[in-house]
Amino acid sequence: MDSPSKETITTTALDAAIKGTLVILPLTIAVIPWGILAGSFALDAGLTPMESQAMSAVIFAGAAQLVALGMIKAGVGLTAILITTLLITSRHFLYGMAMREQISPMPLKWRLTLGFLLTDELFAIANQGKQHKLDPWFAFGGGFSFYLGWNIATAIGIIAGQTLPNLDSWGLDFAIAATFIAIVVPAIKKPSILICVLVSLVMSLICELMNIQAGLLIAALSGMACGTLYAKVTGEKA
Repeated sequence: MDSPSKETITTTALDAAIKGTLVILPLTIAVIPWGILAGSFALDAGLTPMESQAMSAVIFAGAAQLVALGMIKAGVGLTAILITTLLITSRHFLYGMAMREQISPMPLKWRLTLGFLLTDELFAIANQGKQHKLDPWFAFGGGFSFYLGWNIATAIGIIAGQTLPNLDSWGLDFAIAATFIAIVVPAIKKPSILICVLVSLVMSLICELMNIQAGLLIAALSGMACGTLYAKVTGEKA
């Protein structure tokens, strides 16, 4: 059998990247108001336009960015900001653990690239279970297009924030909740996942009411534990 030519491999990689871009496109569009809010809010927090854009380009973590900016605006110390953002982004550790078997065999350049591009949205489209082999070009296409969309939206927010007053009062933050709903709901295909979601929801509300900063991590771990326990007790198929 003839080995595939270099041109064929390149075309296959490009096709996979385009497919990843198209699959994540609805989530990229949904996150635009969120990105605009991040750009505008960064200016309100006292950052320059260049610093505001650099924050999205380097940190690339929507919820953590907004929380950190709010703390900067409130004059909170650097240590508290770092601890809080670490807790918020700790779910990425869980994402990495879930995808470990698929990503570990990849070369270092792929692990670093996909690790930087890993978001809630990329995890939702790329993590299709252990029985599916992850195509790195598919994940790269989805992750990089989402990265571009986030940074373009931030740039729009920076420009709009300099010309339109009170942009944060336009209700753009609803995009945060809408994006997570769009990620989670399609994934509820089994009772164990439904239990996981419901337990996480209740625990996150309890932690929020009790002002527990590690609430996100506690809610996620509680949901996973209950969902896994249900699956084992009932013998639910994977």
